[in-house]
Amino acid sequence: MKIVTVVVPTYNEEKNILNIYNKVCGIFTEQLSNYQMQILFIDNASVDGTRSIISELCERDIRVQAIFNSTNFGFSKSSFYGLSQAEGDCAVMLYADMQDPPEVIPQFIAKWEEGYQIVAGIKSKSRENKLLYFFRNIYYNLLAGISETEHIKQFDGFGLYDATFIKVLRRLEDPLPYLRGLVAELGGKRAEVEYTQERRKQGKTSFNFMRYYDFAMLGITSSTKAIMRMSTFLGGIMSIICLLISVVTLILKITNWEYYDVGTAAIIIGIFFVGAVQTFFLGFLGEYILNINIRVMGHPVVIEERRINLKYHDRDIID
Repeated sequence: MKIVTVVVPTYNEEKNILNIYNKVCGIFTEQLSNYQMQILFIDNASVDGTRSIISELCERDIRVQAIFNSTNFGFSKSSFYGLSQAEGDCAVMLYADMQDPPEVIPQFIAKWEEGYQIVAGIKSKSRENKLLYFFRNIYYNLLAGISETEHIKQFDGFGLYDATFIKVLRRLEDPLPYLRGLVAELGGKRAEVEYTQERRKQGKTSFNFMRYYDFAMLGITSSTKAIMRMSTFLGGIMSIICLLISVVTLILKITNWEYYDVGTAAIIIGIFFVGAVQTFFLGFLGEYILNINIRVMGHPVVIEERRINLKYHDRDIID
């Protein structure tokens, strides 16, 4: 019997743990009884009752597994690490807020049985905040346009991953993994399943502007060099233009010394325009350097505090 591991990243999701457990168990009992189910919760140092509820489930049901991180390592790292630790023949990434419907899991598995290594859930519609969905769509289109590799639009990681791909993730030594980019770049044969994203029904999201910004910058700096190339080209063009203007201005001033007034407005506009462009691209350069610095330090993706009902992979054991 094939094993399907459902990976659920959590952070302060005490109101959703039992709901998602009951929902997933019901789906496997009613529609996927010929598969063995595992539910792997990876908790990112929750400060509410999330860990207590998960621990109780692990004691009651051997199919429930848990990894408790020693501190909050961020959503991207925790999700990636949880997926890399899945023991099943395939793993399904499912987020605890249940905005991505578990009811789609049978469709994922059906595609997997057809021979696809990756089955990506694509948000064709969303009932979330319309403004947020609008800006997210703009970001996906922008990233797809400037990325050197294919970028999957409206894909947030919700999907199915074959064990062969999980082994690839496990071998990576990237302390700042970008799962969406890895799926597009390293994933094998891929299928897509469309679904409608629901609103969060219970609990409060921990995402704020800075977390969305982190995701956006991680995606850009991990999958494209276009911004830095743009700064190089634009900088070169601006240098030539500024040089030509300077030469023309000097000639006009020399030939019409008494009558030609350069004017402070032109000088101020030129200085502020060049300064604004330089500041913008220096900010992006800083983002690239920050990511390079984190990767060079080689820190682990996460550090575990405890795991329940789950074996250690050899490379995960720290002496």
